[in-house]
Amino acid sequence: MSRNGSQAAAFFRNVHQGKVVWLVRDGDGSPTHLSSDGRRSLPFWSTSLRTQRAAKIWGHELRVESMPLDTWCNRVLPDAGRDGLVIGINWSGPRLVGWSFTAKEVLNRLAAAN
Repeated sequence: MSRNGSQAAAFFRNVHQGKVVWLVRDGDGSPTHLSSDGRRSLPFWSTSLRTQRAAKIWGHELRVESMPLDTWCNRVLPDAGRDGLVIGINWSGPRLVGWSFTAKEVLNRLAAAN
């Protein structure tokens, strides 16, 4: 399994078990980034520690926050899908890279983790 593949597997496993997702925010909200295919990606992580590393790498006074899994699934993912955003999961490394999925793909993978 590739590094990104293992990060994705860890994301779905951790989120399913912990019932929480993690994100970075500033006064303007959560940053989006261009994914490898040119679509805007909204990143999330499965643990506080992973998210703290991302905030440190990106800087810009980003703070780490958690969100209940049900709120994320019922509000954030549908909104992101309607806005054409993909969901970055457990991006890692010095350049914060990893996989991004559509909101529907994320929900399907979470359902499969049950």
